[in-house]
Amino acid sequence: MQLAKWQGAEVIAVAAGRHEAFLRQLGADSVIDYTTTAVEETVRDLDLVIDAPGGPASGRFLRTLRPGGALYPIFPLGFAGAEEARQRGVTVSTTQVRSSGAQLARLADLLDAGVIQVAIDSVFPPCAGADGA
Repeated sequence: MQLAKWQGAEVIAVAAGRHEAFLRQLGADSVIDYTTTAVEETVRDLDLVIDAPGGPASGRFLRTLRPGGALYPIFPLGFAGAEEARQRGVTVSTTQVRSSGAQLARLADLLDAGVIQVAIDSVFPPCAGADGA
């Protein structure tokens, strides 16, 4: 989301409403609370959807995309919308992480410059030996 904002994109985040302030802090222009609103009934003509949870429910985002748009489910297992995507003229692609020293260096520069920030959700104590506690 932060990189999309840095590149000038309008960002719509979909999350539980309790996360709205945090998502806006990270750059979301608007937040749709999926617990009260069906995003696929609300938004249209998007260029890109990155679906972090992915899975079988990713197909619901196809109708939010414009022809020529793209859907990237992070977890694509169970996605069954290939035919609908083809009919709508939407590209569906999965991600594969590849290491790139140049890209990591650029991200480090953006982090140092305060353009992006690391969001820490939880902090856990080091494991206490073999018991894993």
